[in-house]
Amino acid sequence: MRRRSRTLILCALFTALTAVGAFIRIPVPVVPFTLQFLFTTLAGLLLGGRAGAAAVFAYILMGLAGVPVFAEGGGLGYVLRPSFGYLPGFALGAFVTGTIANQVREPRYGRLLAANFAGLGIVYVVGMAYCYLISNFYLGTPLGLWPLFLYCFVLAVPGDAVLCVAAAVLVRRLLPIMKRGGED
Repeated sequence: MRRRSRTLILCALFTALTAVGAFIRIPVPVVPFTLQFLFTTLAGLLLGGRAGAAAVFAYILMGLAGVPVFAEGGGLGYVLRPSFGYLPGFALGAFVTGTIANQVREPRYGRLLAANFAGLGIVYVVGMAYCYLISNFYLGTPLGLWPLFLYCFVLAVPGDAVLCVAAAVLVRRLLPIMKRGGED
């Protein structure tokens, strides 16, 4: 029972951190650079794949319900924004990151980095595919493959790569603390 309560509290914490991360942003054309990726990755790493994805999914549901927690607002209409695809990408990325990292009891930096970059790849594939499809086939604002690659990958991936490394360093320091906290 205590373990379940602890997991629910941590899920709520990462849901809130992801919302805060949406407002810490650097404006980049098409898709703003935010700290959402850092917090969704940490959710997967620290909570495991399922609970990490659940925390991100709760964040998405809050935003779709109208709470302005996304980088540019909230509400059901947000699904029509080109950047919306990154949100389900965050959930899937958190699941994959957490699943890969937690296959061993105490993951080392190499495993953490591999998990983080696998999650990052998923976020970008889902986000860029959605951006391309919604822009070209619904919004009627044609977006070619080169501008998509430039604005949605080249400009954003260096910052997210740094976040992958930061998440690995943080998790190596936080895991022992979290394990001690769970033994009380």
